[in-house]
Amino acid sequence: MRVAPTVTLTDPQRQTLEQWARGRSLPARQVERARIVLLAAADRQDLEIAAELRISNQKAARWRKRFLAAGITGLEKDAPRPGRTPSIPAATVEQVIRTTTRQRPRDATHWSTRSMAAQAGMSEASVRRIWKAHGLKPHRVETFKVSNAPQCAEKLQAIVGL
Repeated sequence: MRVAPTVTLTDPQRQTLEQWARGRSLPARQVERARIVLLAAADRQDLEIAAELRISNQKAARWRKRFLAAGITGLEKDAPRPGRTPSIPAATVEQVIRTTTRQRPRDATHWSTRSMAAQAGMSEASVRRIWKAHGLKPHRVETFKVSNAPQCAEKLQAIVGL
C-alpha cells in the first residue's frame, strides 16, 4: 500500500482552511478542497479521505499534491486548461483583418460580411465573429466613400454646383 505524503499546516494555514471548510458563501469546490487538506493534515490517507467525503481517491491525491506544491493559493483556483483549438487559423483571421482595413472591394464602397466571406472563402458568420472580436465596422467608416455608380462625377458636379 502506498503512503501519501504528509501534510503539515502552520497555525495561520489551519485557521484559514477551517474557516473555508465552514464557509457558507464560498464556492463548494473551495470548501471541499479545504476539507481534503484538513483531513490530510490529520494523517488520513487518500482512500480514507475519499470514503469520508464521497469523492474519488484521485481527487483527494490531486488536492493534497497541489497544496504541498503551491500552498493555500493552489486551492483557490483550478489549473488553467488549454481550451478548444480555434476552428479558423490565426493566419486566416489576420488576412481578413488586413483585407478589411487596407483594401476596398472592386464593386463597392466598403466591405460587407457577405463580400468579405466570398473574398476570404469562409462563412459570413465567421467574418462577423472576426469583425466583432476586433471591433471592426467597415460599414460605419466616418470618411467620404466614393460611389461606383455610373455618371457619379456628373451627378456630384450638379449637386455641388447648386
